[in-house]
Amino acid sequence: MPPSPFPLLPSSPRWALLLGAIALAGCSAFAPADDAPVSRRIASLLPADALLIGEQHDAPAHHLIEREAVQALVERGRLAALALEMAEEGNSTGYLDRTASESQVRTALSWDDKAWPWSDYGPAVMAAVHAGVPVVGANLPREHMKDAMADVSLDAQLGDAARAAQQDAVRAGHCDLLPESQIVPMTRIQIARDRAMAQAIVKARVPGKTVLLLSGSGHTTKALGVPQHLPTDLRVRTVQLQAGAAGERSAAFDSVWQTPALPEKDYCESLRRSS
Repeated sequence: MPPSPFPLLPSSPRWALLLGAIALAGCSAFAPADDAPVSRRIASLLPADALLIGEQHDAPAHHLIEREAVQALVERGRLAALALEMAEEGNSTGYLDRTASESQVRTALSWDDKAWPWSDYGPAVMAAVHAGVPVVGANLPREHMKDAMADVSLDAQLGDAARAAQQDAVRAGHCDLLPESQIVPMTRIQIARDRAMAQAIVKARVPGKTVLLLSGSGHTTKALGVPQHLPTDLRVRTVQLQAGAAGERSAAFDSVWQTPALPEKDYCESLRRSS
């Protein structure tokens, strides 16, 4: 099969189990009860210069939590910016008024509704816009993907163990259907995307406030993802939104928030049919 321009969306149960294996062990120090209000859970993670919330892209409950997280930070006067994996870097609502329409906001972010349904993310985005908070694209632009695949300098951005674990995540994320020759190039794309998101956070940083990043949970894991590319002087907190029980909570995230399980789904079926 030809290599896809993006790693498979990190939604499969196998992918989630791999993240747990990557972490060393242990439980979060930031763990209010799973039924606590989102505002309380957010408060338990503050102060933070950056708060990274990692979702399962097809879990409706996760999008509701993200909207509440935006509102919780707005109400505290702490939201510096909302950064999104779902929009490419260079796109921003910063020039729009807080009364901007959804159409104007989607245009400002060059929103791709086929890849990221606006109905899922629009509520969180508009909550930030209406509060006068900039929303910024954080993902690596598609036109830079090819260059990233050939950029050997990206191999040095992670240690040997972390890079090997990231390669395993790429294999799992593509259902073991990628040719082995594509694993290293596709891992470089993943690293480049994490670096782009980290750079977006740094650019949006405001002293005394929090930049909130919404992304897939693979990008928020501390050992492999965006946190690896952030300055050490940033106070960073990471959250994994987990649909269904996932066993012991891991040290890959500062906090794991469980939501109701989704119906069982074979995320690899469509890839097998097209391979």
